[in-house]
Amino acid sequence: MLTNLLIVLPIFALILTGWIARKSGALGPNATREVNRLVVYLALPALLFDIMANADPAQIWEPGFILAFTGGCAVIFGGTLWWRLAKGRHLADASIDALNASYANTGFVGFPLVAAIVGKTGLGPTLIATILTVCVLFAIAIILIEGGLQQEARRRDIAIKTFRSLAKNPLLIAPVLGALVMVSGFPLPAPVHAFLKLLGGAASPCALIALGLFLAGTSSGEAKQRLSTAGILVALKLVAQPIVTWVIAAYLLQLPPASTHVAVLLAALPTGTGPFMLAEFYNREASLTGRVVLASTILSIVTISVYLAVVGA
Repeated sequence: MLTNLLIVLPIFALILTGWIARKSGALGPNATREVNRLVVYLALPALLFDIMANADPAQIWEPGFILAFTGGCAVIFGGTLWWRLAKGRHLADASIDALNASYANTGFVGFPLVAAIVGKTGLGPTLIATILTVCVLFAIAIILIEGGLQQEARRRDIAIKTFRSLAKNPLLIAPVLGALVMVSGFPLPAPVHAFLKLLGGAASPCALIALGLFLAGTSSGEAKQRLSTAGILVALKLVAQPIVTWVIAAYLLQLPPASTHVAVLLAALPTGTGPFMLAEFYNREASLTGRVVLASTILSIVTISVYLAVVGA
């Protein structure tokens, strides 16, 4: 448990930094939106491009692991989406809720946690999970959100307007361009790589600070109205997703124990900041998402420790 706490402690520190900055008046009420826009338009696209452009096709091709981790994400994402739509939620809001329940924090928490528990052999699968989560799952959610926001338009115009919005979205353009660079086989020039590392490195810290800024400006009454929903989403992320992933990996695909362990460990990670960035960017009830990110991060210290105790890691 101490290892898990030390790994997630910087996350709490960055969220607290944003909270203090807002409460003390060091950053004003518009800071949340502007910091988040910095992440969405500059830092995160740079990170996505860098991840894809520098990925090794041979390293990321593990069909069994890909099916297990993707299957766990798909079941939880699809099930949550269906549940929230059945409750009358707008497609855009339901898509963000589904992302809350299935978007693992593989980048900020996954790499150090897997390195500490599994070792270097687990870093390849962690990279695969990061690409699947940050690029593929994120892209699917954006497509659904954009489609939902165009529902008010005439039916024949929905596809055209959605495509135009997606074509201008840097969070989709960046990984696609990065994939083209990866397939081409040409390495990025050193100065370009250094630039992407510097800019992309700001994505997670700024997103966490933006989360702290937002939480500092949210009223307690508004928070209480969403506690039950947040609790369900957190349970889906920390309990349901790793269980589903374990069933797919161990029973359906019969993967080796080592691969199964890494897949379940990554599925058990808390919700990352991606859903919050989208909720704030699209102005879709970011308070719910912010609390899911915070609560899942805190509770994951317990749930991951329990899982490690069960498997004897």
